[in-house]
Amino acid sequence: MKKYSHTTYAILGILTTDCKSGYDIKQLIDNSLKHFWKISYGQIYPTLKLIVEEELATVRVSAQEGKPDRKEYDLTEKGKEVLQNWLENPIEQIPVERNEVLLKLFFSRHQSKSNTLMQLADYKQKLMKRYQTYSGIEQAITTHDHDKEDAMYWLFTLDYGKRITKAAIGWCESTIKQISEKGNA
Repeated sequence: MKKYSHTTYAILGILTTDCKSGYDIKQLIDNSLKHFWKISYGQIYPTLKLIVEEELATVRVSAQEGKPDRKEYDLTEKGKEVLQNWLENPIEQIPVERNEVLLKLFFSRHQSKSNTLMQLADYKQKLMKRYQTYSGIEQAITTHDHDKEDAMYWLFTLDYGKRITKAAIGWCESTIKQISEKGNA
């Protein structure tokens, strides 16, 4: 079976939800997937075009008064099969995190201790905001989407994000403490 990009598989998966238009797909990405999988707006429409060309989805156009026509996409049986095949295969590799604060910390011998501490404190604040965002998303799912078939799986991915973020906050606190306790560097 032909291999596709992870973006293609992600959009095939999104099409199993109530999201059927490019705009709806972008909204779902912005409100959930972006926290663990980046897809730019510029990737959505070319991927949708490819999905239709490969007969993984169909597109229907509906007129909207005073707006451009709305294109809505539905998975074909072939599209469902491609998605299921991808889902059932093991992951290819453990993801490698790209983290600017870790990169800067690795070379922090070449900057002032106070700047290193400032960067770590800033990172911790951003992580705390992210944790609050995740808590808000969790509340929204348990309040408004608890009856959806996907809700349990959404909450599992959210739990992963919350745990990783909480661990990163703890790492910041420990690292800040250790750097602060060292002499002038």
